[in-house]
Parts: sequence; structure tokens; C-alpha cells
Amino acid sequence: MQPTVSIPQGWDYPRFVPGQWTKQGLIIGMEYNPPGTLLAHEYGQGWRYAILPDKNSQEVLYCFDDQIEQLSATEVQAKIQAELEQHQQQIEALQQQLVVITGAANDG
Repeated sequence: MQPTVSIPQGWDYPRFVPGQWTKQGLIIGMEYNPPGTLLAHEYGQGWRYAILPDKNSQEVLYCFDDQIEQLSATEVQAKIQAELEQHQQQIEALQQQLVVITGAANDG
């Protein structure tokens, strides 16, 4: 079952979604600062996105719609392909460990 998110009436719809890759990094969260609120006064109004520029870093960037650049379809494909290759290497390494452990157990 897919999760459902409801946007209250009067709020703008977000341009980006969690899990989406952008030129700034991976969107990991978002919040809406309604006009006329303290948050909007302090940070600006509208959707503000939490972006992880590098999955191996603790740094998180906070950006509004107009500060985020979308990746082209080719760039998204390249990101996904790189992720697949990294996971495939991890699978191969684990399979090798399993062979070593299984062989050692059979020898013992």
C-alpha cells in the first residue's frame, strides 16, 4: 500500500518529493512554512526541503523550491546506475564471504 499525503487547502503543492535526486543532493524531508507565521518570517514562506548532499555525510542543506535544480533524465539514470553497481559490489562481497564461511564449516 502506498502512503498518502494530504496537502491542506490553501497550501501550494511541492515541486519535489522525498527520495528525489536533485543537483544539490537527495531530498530526505520537507516542511511547509505558511505565510504569516513565525517560521515564514524567520526562514521564508513555502516549501523548505532537507537535502542530503552526500549519503556518507552528516551535513544537511535546507533549500526552498527556487534554490533547487532538477536533474535531467540522463543524470537520474546515471545516479541510479551508480547505486545499482555499488549494491552489486556489496552483494558479490557478501557472497564471497558466504562461500568462505560455508567452506570453513564443511572443513571443520
